[in-house]
Amino acid sequence: MNQAAVFKTAVFFVRQAWRVAPLTGVDRPWNRSFLGYSMTSHMKPRLKVAAKSVVRLRDKLRATFRQGRGQSVGRTGEILTPMLRGWINYFQLAQTRGVFEELDGWLRRKLRCILWRQWKKPRTRQRKLMARGIDERRAWHSANNGRGPWWNAGALHMRHAYRNSFFDKLGLIPLLDQRLRLNHAT
Repeated sequence: MNQAAVFKTAVFFVRQAWRVAPLTGVDRPWNRSFLGYSMTSHMKPRLKVAAKSVVRLRDKLRATFRQGRGQSVGRTGEILTPMLRGWINYFQLAQTRGVFEELDGWLRRKLRCILWRQWKKPRTRQRKLMARGIDERRAWHSANNGRGPWWNAGALHMRHAYRNSFFDKLGLIPLLDQRLRLNHAT
């Protein structure tokens, strides 16, 4: 009996007897993940955060954002900081930076989106933008542009009004900076 036939009968037996699909575990390193890490497909592979780990973190953060509706952004930042700190401490060995940059941008945009939704009315939006240093005409156009909260959260007027330094003052840690700090400490 050749090797393929033996494998085929073993798979059939496992499926019939235990009613589970066997895991072969044979694949390219960049297609597999182990303990939340994966590899890049370069000539000299580097350690990276697995895609599933990023999806799980985003789902966990979305649940936290849903629970925090009606709370201030400062309170939401206090809730997020320990979660993010633990996640970045676990993945400090990752050698790629793109995931951390992308998550940083996504997280801040999500917080700006929460702010935009909390303001509800165009007049309030205009007033809040003007209080953060946006001129009156630009604030009026931004508040009445008819676009949704996610679009406005990524737009220039919100990024100018609520820069990354605003979120740093709230205590929210920048993931990329924290990873670099951890790598230089060890």
